[in-house]
Amino acid sequence: MMIDVRIIRDRLPREIADLESAARQEGYRHITRLVDEWAAGDTRFERDGERLLGAYVDQALAGIGGMTVEAAMSGALRMRRFYISAAMRRRGIGRMLALALVDHARSRCSIVTVHAGNDGAAKFWVSLGFQANGRDGYTHRLDLHGSSFTPQSP
Repeated sequence: MMIDVRIIRDRLPREIADLESAARQEGYRHITRLVDEWAAGDTRFERDGERLLGAYVDQALAGIGGMTVEAAMSGALRMRRFYISAAMRRRGIGRMLALALVDHARSRCSIVTVHAGNDGAAKFWVSLGFQANGRDGYTHRLDLHGSSFTPQSP
């Protein structure tokens, strides 16, 4: 299995509709929000430090994840719109995508926040070194320049 992480710019990949549909069927609306905000021009991951990545497996979009400026905290970035299709989970795709975003953030900020939508997501973020710290709309944070960034083995 070849995993290819690509930067998404200018337009969302055509396969986003399939990912959005799968997320909605699982009860998640954050990919719908991504599509709607992109179409409206509200969030295009274009501000300083922001990035949107797609994870492809054999040329098919398996997941997506982005990072935006964290409005609640100066000098921080926030993981957003992170989703891996159910069929592609537990293969290291989410980990690879998240670590690519964290690596991108490392030279741009000192803290990354995320809102884990459920217990499984919370465990995933903790496995990457995020610490539970619920406030200002996020549930976990990662101090990039402290000793907390020690991803656990999958």
